[in-house]
Amino acid sequence: MTYVVTDNCIKCKYMDCIEVCPVDCFYEGENMLVIHPDECIDCGVCEPECPADAIKPDTEPGLEKWLQVNTEYAEKWPNITAKKEPPADAKTFDGEAGKFEKYFSAEPGEGD
Repeated sequence: MTYVVTDNCIKCKYMDCIEVCPVDCFYEGENMLVIHPDECIDCGVCEPECPADAIKPDTEPGLEKWLQVNTEYAEKWPNITAKKEPPADAKTFDGEAGKFEKYFSAEPGEGD
């Protein structure tokens, strides 16, 4: 098992999860984070820290797509180990349906 970041992180990117991760397995895209599944130790401390409820165990049904997205982009995006401020309009997008199709960016974030 591993944890994955799902579409509710897109354009929210709160980053509370980064502060509690003991193995620094988060990677930063332009408008979302992903978890490297081979680095995640399945401790689960990040899941309750996410205000957008975007982190889920990959054992939940229907998350195969998100395991693939996390795996692919963790290899391409820079590692991030320190919390930054979320986008100013994050609350506007929190809970919006269809965010992957509408807003996902494959561009990398800044990382640390």
